[in-house]
Amino acid sequence: MIAKLSGRLDTCGDGNCIIDVSGVGYLVFCSGRTLSNLGEPGDTGRAVSLLIETHVREDHIHLYGFVDGAERDWFKLLLSVQGVGAKVALAILSTLAPGELSQAIIAGDKAMITRSPGVGPKVGTRIITELKDKVSDLALGPNATIADGDQATPAQGPVADAISALVNLGYRPSEAHRAVQTAAAAMGDEVNLQGLIRDSLRQLAS
Repeated sequence: MIAKLSGRLDTCGDGNCIIDVSGVGYLVFCSGRTLSNLGEPGDTGRAVSLLIETHVREDHIHLYGFVDGAERDWFKLLLSVQGVGAKVALAILSTLAPGELSQAIIAGDKAMITRSPGVGPKVGTRIITELKDKVSDLALGPNATIADGDQATPAQGPVADAISALVNLGYRPSEAHRAVQTAAAAMGDEVNLQGLIRDSLRQLAS
């Protein structure tokens, strides 16, 4: 099984690329995010390296390439959802970075997930329902995110600590994330751990 490819970028197409490894060209299907990291469309011949997920079927062997381990892990996680195939999983990862996808699932933001081509309301709901518990640890780790207007930025310091504290008190990760997000937005530049926990608990109690 192929787990990694390192070679020269031969060609880049729509949703795939060919990597030349010692004269052998490997066709690799990728997300738009990974392809953009390989360089410009005409930027061929440069040294590249991709993590590979190999899918073996009776009628084909497909290689899926990823720029980092987080994207590969999300690809495998998305494939565990009923109705999500490799093409849809890559479309989601082309639209949302891993951190943004984690945020959308924890917050139950179906609209954000259905921005991806091929993802309708039913599939979006399934993704949130089936993956919410599986991504809670990721969302509370160093890659946790919190919304700031139209941007998603890493949750750090008191924000991450407040989410963790609420989860330790028995609240679900999605509840804790939403409450702390709302409290942090209201506090603005005055964000502090004690205030975040206090205001979040008031929201959850109501």
